[in-house]
Amino acid sequence: MRTRCVIALSAVAGAAFGAAAGLSIASADTQKAPGATIQPIPLAEQGYFFVGGHYVESGGKRLMAGQMYVEYLTPQNVTRPYPIIMIHGTAQTSTNFMGTPDGRAGWAQNFLARGYRVYVVDQVGRGKSGADPQIYGPYMRFSVEQEESLFTAPEKYKLWPQATLHTQWPDGPGVSGNPAFDQFYASQVESIASTVKTEELMFPADVALLEKIGPAIVLTHSQSGVFGFKLADARPDLVKAHIAVEPNGPPFYDIDFKGGDDWYKDSDKIARFWGVARLPLAYDPPAAEALELHLTRQKEPDEPVLVRCWLQVEPARQLSKIKSVPTAIVTGEASFRATYDHCTSKFLTQAGVQNTHLRLEKVGLHGNGHMMMLEQNSAGIADVIVSWLQQNVK
Repeated sequence: MRTRCVIALSAVAGAAFGAAAGLSIASADTQKAPGATIQPIPLAEQGYFFVGGHYVESGGKRLMAGQMYVEYLTPQNVTRPYPIIMIHGTAQTSTNFMGTPDGRAGWAQNFLARGYRVYVVDQVGRGKSGADPQIYGPYMRFSVEQEESLFTAPEKYKLWPQATLHTQWPDGPGVSGNPAFDQFYASQVESIASTVKTEELMFPADVALLEKIGPAIVLTHSQSGVFGFKLADARPDLVKAHIAVEPNGPPFYDIDFKGGDDWYKDSDKIARFWGVARLPLAYDPPAAEALELHLTRQKEPDEPVLVRCWLQVEPARQLSKIKSVPTAIVTGEASFRATYDHCTSKFLTQAGVQNTHLRLEKVGLHGNGHMMMLEQNSAGIADVIVSWLQQNVK
């Protein structure tokens, strides 16, 4: 379904999370506090479609599975050659990018204002794409405490050294009772419990989207980082750049945070056998099985507040296809990912993938947590990403 020559309206005062999206696309350059009128961005086109999907038998019924909801927005003044696809992480939906929980413009609007066509998706088996435990298996949902400790109020729980630096959640601490947190938590949905199943479902849907719209920039967040690396590996001809915002990681093992002096430990089992993905990647020399990747651990961390990285034993196999895709990793100063995103960057560099690790504090943006696209300085972070794209994508 599509709408052409959309009439832009003023943002509704005090809009709830994402409510300003509709026909009213707020400008990134005039973000104001809730209750203010936000200058709209005129659209040439707005609509949605589904990609992927096939019919299955489930519970005695013929149903569709594997479909992915895609919403697109085209500004009247398109100045960038490639659109940007935004893919959310665990428990999230496309609302992450369509507004902030305190009523400001979201990253979709930020990039529209800078001349990009924007596509936002709901992961397969979630949100508008449709959830079905009979088809996709068990689901999981984050508790309030999990969201607070990892995403919105790490300074309260102090599970990793950088947590106390968090300052950017809108309107004070990101805990239940804070209106911005309550709006955010209201947006959280159940996710497919199996991470492997999720990757298997998302890969064909993501490829179908790229094949439908053509070459694009892929912006991933958190859980979806692995989708971006797999896409860059499988279709480097269509992925013009991968912006991995705090991607699922670090390579190989997950990290469990405990707080205190001995503040972390590795997961008991390898989480991403292929390094930055659970699905096979094209290494050179080829690896028929992930066990052919030989691992070694840093003896000492790069800094005391950083995790010791798992890397390949030298000579390291090269990620021969991903290396052609411009890659950036974006990390907030106070996020739990600040402790180990450098490991993802190191692993990619060792595997021949030139990448830029954009640590926000090093470009003057301080205090960000994992949900940076919703935080007070979200538009400034979008500017950092756009600046990198201008330098690296022609």
